[in-house]
Amino acid sequence: MLLQFAAANWYLFVMLGVIVLLLTLSGSRGARKVSPMQLPGMQARHSAVVVDVCAEDAYKKGHIEQSINLPLGQIGDKLAKLNKHKSKPIILACHNGTLSPRAASILRRNDFGELYILEGGLAAWKKENLPLVKN
Repeated sequence: MLLQFAAANWYLFVMLGVIVLLLTLSGSRGARKVSPMQLPGMQARHSAVVVDVCAEDAYKKGHIEQSINLPLGQIGDKLAKLNKHKSKPIILACHNGTLSPRAASILRRNDFGELYILEGGLAAWKKENLPLVKN
């Protein structure tokens, strides 16, 4: 019975697949991924700014040196904090890479140009034994 429904309404399943694909792709809104090993080089060569979108308490437990904490829930209200960095590459980081694409969408809508997402987030950073600063 399910197969008959699927055969008769194949176009619904195609549309569902397209919608899921678009939702998946729209999350990062054109932000490119950067690996934990590439990030320090981007900071050094291109003056990239790391923006940690984790909650403040998570940020204090461990963050990338010289990163700016801008929790995802507050990013829209505190964009002025980033305006002076609009011309620089911005690398978004979170715990495991799931919040960063949403932050990229917000920044993209506010005319921030060169956006990157730390692939795998701070979990991948730690896995590479890269240093974290604790407050």
